[in-house]
Amino acid sequence: MDDIPLAWQYLLLAALLVVSGFFSIAETSMMALNRYRLKALVRLGSRGAKIASDLLAKTDKLLGVILLGNNLVNAAAATLVGVIAIQLFGDEKIVLAGGTLVITFLILVFAEITPKVIGAAYAERIAPFIAYVLKPLLRVLYPIVWFVNLFVAPLAFVFGVRRGGAQPSRLSTEELRMIVLESAQFMPKKHQSILVNLFDLERITVEDVMTPRARIEAVDINAAIETIDEQLATAYHTRLPVYRGEPGTVIGILHLRKVLHLAQRNQIDRAGIESLLNEPYFVPASTPVFAQLHYFQENHQRIALVVDEYGELQGLVTLEDIIEEIIGEFTTTAPASPTAFRWGEDGSALVEGTAQLRELNRKLGLALPLDGPKTLNGLILEHLQDIPESGVSVKIADTPMEILQTQDRVIRTVRLFRPRGSEAAGAAPPS
Repeated sequence: MDDIPLAWQYLLLAALLVVSGFFSIAETSMMALNRYRLKALVRLGSRGAKIASDLLAKTDKLLGVILLGNNLVNAAAATLVGVIAIQLFGDEKIVLAGGTLVITFLILVFAEITPKVIGAAYAERIAPFIAYVLKPLLRVLYPIVWFVNLFVAPLAFVFGVRRGGAQPSRLSTEELRMIVLESAQFMPKKHQSILVNLFDLERITVEDVMTPRARIEAVDINAAIETIDEQLATAYHTRLPVYRGEPGTVIGILHLRKVLHLAQRNQIDRAGIESLLNEPYFVPASTPVFAQLHYFQENHQRIALVVDEYGELQGLVTLEDIIEEIIGEFTTTAPASPTAFRWGEDGSALVEGTAQLRELNRKLGLALPLDGPKTLNGLILEHLQDIPESGVSVKIADTPMEILQTQDRVIRTVRLFRPRGSEAAGAAPPS
């Protein structure tokens, strides 16, 4: 190459570095391309995305042509730098060593690191355009790529790698959840909250969302008729469990609409009420909420009684309870139900011991543990390993709390204090 002017050799070296940079940016952008975004672009009719998808379906061949071209160009650039160094400074060993350092620096900066950083940052923009070049290049160099892959295949087999395209990765529920949380700029916050709540339905059970037994509005069929009549007239819910003697002995579900004709004629009696009862629908407390939603649909039910492993009544869950777990509250709250949780001006909130921990976390922005007891009363009793007296204070999950009233071995009222650094009242983090 002594007869080629140095200026042309410099231009050739620059061209080789550009080509090497092209292969580097092609490798990184194709490999960093989001497969799900690529599928969306293909569905939208992007021809470049379709070519890129076809190339990625043959990863071994794609990488073969990219690395073949990249290594050939880098080797040619290294040789050219050696020739230039000898022409300028002679063929001493120190000259060749210096040329090696120079070409290493040039390749790293201009043909490796910089192109790959750009390719990783703008993969979705670059890959579809680069695919137009890589496809015909693969056709031209296919015989060489095929020959090289004859030696690659046995080595890949030893490490348990299948040839061909990259196997489609399956996103876990947590990964999908993180994608939704990180896509806040693409969807309204309310839609994001609904999607996150849907993922949580796989992890929680009906025990987490049920109305505890002590707070169930129910009718005792053995009570005086006057008492039953008054209870039906002032009932907050349209469907009421009916029990005989003990609240755990539920004999049916009464729909108040069916009682209207008896009430209009003042003919409400026990026999008439029992004739209108629907058979109670029982579910285990460990039933996943998402499965229960399907059970409600399959059995055409809206209300279910929750029982433990011994068949004892634990609470009641309705279709509305599950829907509210997904979209948030959309019905008014029963007057007797302490669900209007909010921080006061003094940074405290007065709640009942029967309050559900999930509800407290969601409405007050707390982080109380949910892997044990389901109510505040149960959480405090488990933490203290004793039944506290009024005035006792405790701190659980960075939340200070004061027991204000205990009665019949149950904590009735608790004052919670806002943790330091917590969010504004009512602004709970995604659960």
